[in-house]
Amino acid sequence: MGKIIRLSIEGMHCDGCVRRVMNALSAVEGVQINSVEVGSAKVVADPARVSPEQIVAVVDRIGFTARVER
Repeated sequence: MGKIIRLSIEGMHCDGCVRRVMNALSAVEGVQINSVEVGSAKVVADPARVSPEQIVAVVDRIGFTARVER
């Protein structure tokens, strides 16, 4: 069973940004995308394969600032 992770993402402003985040997250093994909208994302992550910190790092690497919502 995966863990739901909600991300707050700064720097997104258009559908192109949404696509970039979706493409980046879809390339991460152990991540299933539930939704990506301007400013946020919700994914299900397999904790045995990927950590929340790794997911944040993937989004940060493509030029946005992500943080896990608690």
